[in-house]
Amino acid sequence: MSQVRFLTLARHIIEEERKHPEATGELSKLLHDLSLATKVISLEVNKAGLVDILGFTGDNNVHGEQVKKLDMFAHDMLVRAMDHGGHLCAMASEEEEYIIPIPKHFHIGKYVLLFDPLDGSSNIDANVSIGTIFSIYKRVTPDGEPGTLEDCLQPGIKQVAAGYVIYGSSTMLVYTAGNGVHGFTLDPAFGEYILSHLNIHIPKKGKIYSINEGNYLYWHPGLKKYIKYLQEEDPETHRPYSTRYIGSMVADIHRNLLYGGIFMYPADSRHPNGKLRLMYECNPMAFLIEQAGGRATNGVKRIMEIQPERIHQRVPIFIGSEEDVKMVEKFMAEAEANKKITSKG
Repeated sequence: MSQVRFLTLARHIIEEERKHPEATGELSKLLHDLSLATKVISLEVNKAGLVDILGFTGDNNVHGEQVKKLDMFAHDMLVRAMDHGGHLCAMASEEEEYIIPIPKHFHIGKYVLLFDPLDGSSNIDANVSIGTIFSIYKRVTPDGEPGTLEDCLQPGIKQVAAGYVIYGSSTMLVYTAGNGVHGFTLDPAFGEYILSHLNIHIPKKGKIYSINEGNYLYWHPGLKKYIKYLQEEDPETHRPYSTRYIGSMVADIHRNLLYGGIFMYPADSRHPNGKLRLMYECNPMAFLIEQAGGRATNGVKRIMEIQPERIHQRVPIFIGSEEDVKMVEKFMAEAEANKKITSKG
C-alpha cells in the first residue's frame, strides 16, 4: 500500500468539500454524524460475545427473516444518531417496512439516507466480518416538508454519496462522494477514522470469484457455463480462478475492491428477482465500485440505471472488476441467444 498522509475522515471530508465552492457543508456534517454512529456500532460488535446481545430477538423483519439482536441495535443507533441533525428529510432501513420520517419537532433537511444496518448478520454468532452499508440522495420533493417515498425511490445514478463500514480485524469505513473511493481505518486508541487507502482502484481483471455455489442447480445456463470457464486451466487467461465466498456482501466486495475479482448474487429459478436489495445493498455498492473503476450490472443492465419501484426491491447483481463482469454478461447473453435459436428450430 502506498504511503498516505495522516488525515482524519472529518478533515478529508472538509478538504473534499473545499473543491466545490457551491457546497454548503450539510453533506459533510451528515457524514460526520453517520461515522459517529458506526463507531458506537463497532464498539458493540467488538464486545458482542461478552454481553447479552448475540442471538435472535425472536422477531422477523419485513423480509420474513429472523432479526438478530445486534441488527436491531445497529438500526436503532443509526436512526437515533441521524434523525435530529437537521440534514435529513427521511430515512429507510432494511429492517423497517416503511420509510422512517424525521420527527416534526426536528429541522427537516434536504437529504435522504438509506441503510442496511448490519449486512451479513447471519454470520454474527460465528464471528465473521459484517458491515453497515449506506446511501445518500438529495430529496426531490419541496424543501422544508417531511420526506416521502418519492424521495427514497430514486435510481442509483442520483446518489450523492455512498459507502460501507466493515467490522473485522479492524473497523474500516470506505466511501465515495463522486470523487473517487477512499478508505479510513478506525484507530481505537483515540476513536478517529484515519485515512489508510487513498483513491482505491479495483484491478481491471481479478483472479477471485465470489458466489454461493450451493445454488448451482438453479442458475441460468450461461452462468453455469461461466463458472465452469473460470475453473478451467488456461495460463494465458490466468485461469483457474480462486473461489472465495464469505456470505457477507460487505466482506466479499471489500476484498474484491482491493484485490480484484467478481461478486455474484444472481437470480435463479427459485428467486427470479435475486435476493439482495437494490436500495440498501446494490446501489451503494455499485456507486462505490464504479467510482473505483469497476462495473455493476444485473446481468443485462447497469445497476444504477434501474428505476426502483419498491423500497425493498430485490435485484440480481454481478459486481467487481470490469473485465470479469463483462465476461459473465457475455456468457449469459450467448446462452440467451442460443435459447432463442433452439426455440425457433
